[in-house]
Amino acid sequence: MRDIDIAEVAELSGVRASTLRFYEEKGLIASHGRRGLRRLFDPGVLDRLALIALGRASGFTLDEIARMFAPDGRPRIDRKMLATKADELDRTIRRLNAMRDGLRHAAVCPAPSHMECPTFRRLLRVAAAGKMEAPKKTKKPRRKARS
Repeated sequence: MRDIDIAEVAELSGVRASTLRFYEEKGLIASHGRRGLRRLFDPGVLDRLALIALGRASGFTLDEIARMFAPDGRPRIDRKMLATKADELDRTIRRLNAMRDGLRHAAVCPAPSHMECPTFRRLLRVAAAGKMEAPKKTKKPRRKARS
């Protein structure tokens, strides 16, 4: 397959040319020549960019992603690092689920004030402690009798 220039790589990958130049500067990708002023890349750069995009979407830093490639450019992905990231994502998912559940509860809570709601108060304490976990299920507060 023929070499592709930076404009084609940008179009095919959806990655801006400025980002491609930055990735090259960081050593994540490498051009191997020029056509006029445009950098030329091997078509395999598209797979490499897809791996970089997957790593970024998974929360890896560019430095972590760079370590996922051998010096010859082939993927060399550390399975332990993947498992660690998956565990981190599990914690993030639990935290986000707890936040979502708390917001949903607060939106429909029958307590006269959110500050009178035991579930909301528990969410406040947990958030203040920086340990947002799923709130424990509690009975709905009883409505005060109207006089």
